Amino acid sequence: MEFLYIRLVKGRDLQSTSDPFVEVQIGNYKGTTRHFDRKPNPEWHQVFAFAKNHLQALSVVILVKDKMASSDRFLGKISIDMSDIPKHVPPDSPLAPQWYKLEGENGLMVRGELMFAIWWGTQADEAFSDAWHSDAAALWYLRVNVIEAQDLVPTEMNRTDPEVYVRAVFGTNVLRSRVSPNKSVNPSWNEDLIFVAAEPFGDPLVLTVEDKVDDLTGHCLGRLVMPLAKAEKSFLPTPVAAEWHNLERVDTNVKFASRICLRVSLDGGYHVFDEAISQTSDFRATMKELWTPAIGVLELGILNAKGLLPMKSKFGNGTTDAYCVAKYGNKWVRTRTVVDSFDPNWNEQYNWEVYDPYTVLTLVVFDNCHLQPGEAKDSRIGKVRIRLSTLKTDRIYTHSYPLLALYPNGVKKMGEIQLAVRFTCSSLFNLLQTYTQPLLPKMHYIHPFSVNQLERLRHQAAQSLSLQLSRAEPPLRKEVVEYVLDLGSQTWSLRRGKANFARITGVLTGFLAAWRWFNGIRQWKSPTTTIVVFLIYAILIYFPEMILPTLLLFLFGTGTFKYKKRPRLPPHMDIKLSYAHKAHPDELDEEFDTFPSSKQGQILTARYDRLRIIGTRMVMLLGDLATQLERLWSLLSWRDPRATAMFTLFCLIAAIVIYFIPLRIMLILAGGFVMRPPTFRINIPALPQNFFNRLPTKEDLMF
Repeated sequence: MEFLYIRLVKGRDLQSTSDPFVEVQIGNYKGTTRHFDRKPNPEWHQVFAFAKNHLQALSVVILVKDKMASSDRFLGKISIDMSDIPKHVPPDSPLAPQWYKLEGENGLMVRGELMFAIWWGTQADEAFSDAWHSDAAALWYLRVNVIEAQDLVPTEMNRTDPEVYVRAVFGTNVLRSRVSPNKSVNPSWNEDLIFVAAEPFGDPLVLTVEDKVDDLTGHCLGRLVMPLAKAEKSFLPTPVAAEWHNLERVDTNVKFASRICLRVSLDGGYHVFDEAISQTSDFRATMKELWTPAIGVLELGILNAKGLLPMKSKFGNGTTDAYCVAKYGNKWVRTRTVVDSFDPNWNEQYNWEVYDPYTVLTLVVFDNCHLQPGEAKDSRIGKVRIRLSTLKTDRIYTHSYPLLALYPNGVKKMGEIQLAVRFTCSSLFNLLQTYTQPLLPKMHYIHPFSVNQLERLRHQAAQSLSLQLSRAEPPLRKEVVEYVLDLGSQTWSLRRGKANFARITGVLTGFLAAWRWFNGIRQWKSPTTTIVVFLIYAILIYFPEMILPTLLLFLFGTGTFKYKKRPRLPPHMDIKLSYAHKAHPDELDEEFDTFPSSKQGQILTARYDRLRIIGTRMVMLLGDLATQLERLWSLLSWRDPRATAMFTLFCLIAAIVIYFIPLRIMLILAGGFVMRPPTFRINIPALPQNFFNRLPTKEDLMF
């Protein structure tokens, strides 16, 4: 895969009063360096890499700008035609940077020079690992800690107890703090408002301090617009320093004495989730300084697809214009569109660096509906997920995966796609060591987010990625990004609920089988087996140091025995596991319904009643669980004085008996009692169970 590399080294003789930075523009792609305060000879030493298959511009424009609060000031530019860029093939020595004079907007030479090198290269280039890639959207958590405000001026001068809150707007996302508990003109909050910000930080952070009128509106008492260039980047658990900012009135646009105290930081110590944690393709923190070395390389070959179904009509005939999108880490790739073919051939190869084997490669196939006018969205054909930990290292897996798509009228097999996958490991020791490391960066454990916060921030991250990838060429539409990130997995689905319940029962099947086997031992269905089990039990009681080694040897033997039955190929989407083949059409229609629901009348009433039935069963289950726990708690609560007295007296007698009788004898007697022959059994509840069922609960105190 070819890349266009640009190594920006330094500048000289720029304007002494400027805060210079460099912006590289290639069509819709853009890369930006950091800026320096009042430095006419800055040094950047930064590399940019742009994937060739995404570039359609005829020239590269390198702009030198002056960083300013409102809008950046143009200092000069350098334009280079794509045809004039040399090609570098390792092991040739790297191209030496050269000095270039800056040009003005009119094409004339202006003050200042820029040293850089530009060349065509591949992933084998030594600059690849250090380069900023155009495919990657660096996502940050923007933390706004609203502390307090001073000297606010209410819109109504006689209002002495304003209900003040802070409204924060970043891009299209809006958050609101709680109303300050001290209702005065000097309110305090000390509350965190978290956003997701994507580089380059174009949108400013807008804060308004408002006096609450009702649940939806409020009077603006002051406004602050803050560019994110002023936000401090941090990866430490210690908060950044608090700063006071003057507020401006919206109506007069004149500064006044009111001010607000904030801590604004870009937290690079977190991993910004854009996928579900169980299906994520990356766990690294945002800041590259926290990244560990790569443990290997993932190679994906997208070969071809067979037997695709027609997705649309063209001149009265069915047709499909298929393309693939793959995501791993923060790198997205898209194949070319094969027009009018049910058996498209792509034969394209992509590579990713791997930092953790517990990651998932996601590939989706879509029908390009934008080749014809009038089509609204690209249609999904299918999805493939491959978890790297299920792959053997240095082995090529060439396999056809079924393309399955779920629609309101049921699940369909849309065809098959053939992929070649290889996970190459550079160090087996480093690979095994990752299994002992924390899954997430340390900040997730030191200052964790709540589940609701992570889900809200995940949708913000998906929104930012959709906006950025829609500007690529060719663009990735919103429906494609959301399908890759699987945003619909958090919506209500009765089908998915049944599937998850089946997964739980599948895991518990082994425990149920063990209980059925032990119950057969208790019932003396095979007297020889029961006697042998009891003898083994007695030996372990008299030699307790053998219990743990015996258990570990049993697990070792089980794992060794199952090695012969290990999976030979990576798993694929399972219709039966997803309960897609048993889903009722009304359940699927409800799953694909919008939120709030677009249905009305009898359909909505029937679904509400069905949800009430499911909720009733859950309430009954929770009530039964609470009843059993309260009975356990009431053993010593004296709600039933006779039961508590009997239990405490039993504890005293049992303590004396156990003190004088060795523990081994007690365990042998208990085991013998449990495995006693059926002749000595009575099929009625045991004495402890009868006593426990008579303990009082709080259920009789409820309405």
